[in-house]
Amino acid sequence: MSLSNHKLSTVANAAYEITATVREAVAASGIRDGLCVVFVPHTTAGLSISSFWDPKGLEDVHDDINRLVPTRIDFKHQFDTPQDAAGHVKSVLVGVSLTLIIVDGAPLLGHSQGIFFNEFDGPRQRQFFVKCHG
Repeated sequence: MSLSNHKLSTVANAAYEITATVREAVAASGIRDGLCVVFVPHTTAGLSISSFWDPKGLEDVHDDINRLVPTRIDFKHQFDTPQDAAGHVKSVLVGVSLTLIIVDGAPLLGHSQGIFFNEFDGPRQRQFFVKCHG
């Protein structure tokens, strides 16, 4: 088993492709066949798998998430800004972990699939973990 920690500086409401970092972490683990868990220890960020071919497609995803959970002033969560409160809901909907299959020392992804870190608040200093089992 191996665990790696990765840092990320974010801006507000943005997506960051982390596929290469996850691939490198899996390769460095030395595990040939098994499972990889990517985890975000934050409550206003999330992880997703989406197409990396057209960045506009990812913008569409974020636009629709923002339509589903708009920033508004009547959130019951009042410890921070309305954007922060909306970020908590978005994080719950998107999720904070992904489980990937490792085959031949690499995460199994479709030909156009990429792994994305989604910032729903920000700007922040963030981190994510990659844990490989095999």
